[in-house]
Amino acid sequence: MTPGDGQLAEIATFLARRWSGSGSLEVGVGPGARTSLEAGRIAVAHPGSLAGGDLDRYRQFRTSVWYGAMRARHCERVLSTDHAFGFILDAMETRRVELLGRREWRGMDGEILFARAHGLLSRPRLGSVYGRARTVEAFYQVFMFGSAKGELPPGQARRVAEAAAAAEAAAAEAARDGLGTGWLEERTGEIVGMLGIDSLLTVPVSLPFSRAGMPADEDELRRALAAVSGKIGGGPGPGAAMGGGDVAAEYAALLEEGARSGNRGAGPGPVGSRVPPDAGPGGQIYDASLVAGLKARFREWRRGWREEHAQSGDEFDWEGHADGHGPFIADSRRSIRARIVLLLDHSSSIAPDALGYKKATLALCEVLAFLGVRFAAYAFSTEGREVVCWTVKPEGAGWNRAAARRLAGVAANGSTPLADVYAKMLPMLQSSRPDVLL
Repeated sequence: MTPGDGQLAEIATFLARRWSGSGSLEVGVGPGARTSLEAGRIAVAHPGSLAGGDLDRYRQFRTSVWYGAMRARHCERVLSTDHAFGFILDAMETRRVELLGRREWRGMDGEILFARAHGLLSRPRLGSVYGRARTVEAFYQVFMFGSAKGELPPGQARRVAEAAAAAEAAAAEAARDGLGTGWLEERTGEIVGMLGIDSLLTVPVSLPFSRAGMPADEDELRRALAAVSGKIGGGPGPGAAMGGGDVAAEYAALLEEGARSGNRGAGPGPVGSRVPPDAGPGGQIYDASLVAGLKARFREWRRGWREEHAQSGDEFDWEGHADGHGPFIADSRRSIRARIVLLLDHSSSIAPDALGYKKATLALCEVLAFLGVRFAAYAFSTEGREVVCWTVKPEGAGWNRAAARRLAGVAANGSTPLADVYAKMLPMLQSSRPDVLL
């Protein structure tokens, strides 16, 4: 059991604002979220993509929010980590903001150690990484964790060790002397040269590999905590970091509050479904003229009481009868009993037309809500090799701006594995039995 997605976003935003000192900082949760320091927005991974039990995932999620808040407070900009230069700079910035943040937030020491141990477990062995990317991965592991998972040729191992030591010294100097991102960028070029790689070398998206849903092996986690504790320095020992302390109590309180308030999220969806990251105000996909035009076309379908011509009724209508309509006016109540489920394809094939696709979907949802139709809306995409069903609006919840923001937050990505999608949707469809699946 974990807090609902709506609750997670509220918690993350509250903590990030407190830690960063910025009352306007926003937090995006999940794969579609992007960090933009200029826009005052940071992105963190969804707990469902992390490894371990529920509390373990929450602790890692909470720590990633802290790192994001420290970046918002201390970094000038964030570069893409798709290439070696940005990847190495990102690692050095992580270390710099960690050193700065720990001066004020000493209570995070144990959580940093715990998250770093899980980070070590998620990294691949060097033997499974090929080409120059192995050098970059080896540098990252030595720099962040103190050692690498695997062997390197002696010459390459020496270059990696020297580069990691130089990066550590640069991050420490930057934190000590108040030097910022620009100064570290200059040092990053030197690190790239020491490693003997191209700064534009592509870093594989498979690094690190996903451990989502993997149970935590306690002995393995304890060994990882012991391995990285020396790198963190000054914090609690591995034993103290295992328990969670105050964060465990915080998590228990959140679960209790979530159970009391119904998690205040998007509500239930297909088993294993997720709530998309909140994309902020949904105006970018709201086409007012399209919505107004569709509402005008379907206005006569709106449920409720209305007058219509009939062969019998309470009032005789001479003019209507002369025009060929039924001679009487009768009051009738129109109702729409059909229940509809929308399933939206958000694979990469719709990416070129994603904006128009979302505008049309939003307009359809606006009209269905306007007509009083009971409907639910879900979407699917793929993340890595996993198909993900996104809950935009479950049946029973109202269509509102929050649902529109969830729709805007779904990113078009991956293939179209319909068999897997239908398998995930089937239990929900069997229980709700909608009249129409579109």
